[in-house]
Amino acid sequence: MVNRDRIQPGPGQESVWDYPRPPRLEDTDKHIQVIFNEIAIADTHHAKRVLETSHPPVYYIPPSDIKMEYLIRTPQSSFCEWKGIAGYYTVAVGDKQVPNAAWFYSDPTPTFAEIKDYVAFYPHLMDACYVNGEQVQPQPGNFYGGWITKDIVGPFKGSPGTWGW
Repeated sequence: MVNRDRIQPGPGQESVWDYPRPPRLEDTDKHIQVIFNEIAIADTHHAKRVLETSHPPVYYIPPSDIKMEYLIRTPQSSFCEWKGIAGYYTVAVGDKQVPNAAWFYSDPTPTFAEIKDYVAFYPHLMDACYVNGEQVQPQPGNFYGGWITKDIVGPFKGSPGTWGW
């Protein structure tokens, strides 16, 4: 079992162990960018972030700030107990594509209605994702889509041995 002792946040940092369960949705004016095959496919100061205990933030980007011509709807779906049924996009730019690299909620639960059709990207599948110019580190594992920056401390769910957290 991986140690889940809370890391004490320093000045200007947040601990994911202080995030709530069920998760909280909040607006952020941080500069969010997603790069794939040398194209900035998303660029916004109007994202929303979901904060959940033991998870780094997941950023949801409004479609108006995404080059939607690079996203292709797939038949993939999944269920989140908090947000509802997620749909997925393949991200395709030029000769490079990644299936199910982004997800969205077309009919989210009432608590998460504000992220209707907003898109979240798995950072480990993109060339780079940035928060205020800082390149993010992906949340461990391939299941979750959290974005880790220097102002977020863990430990984070997703590594082997953390499934039951």
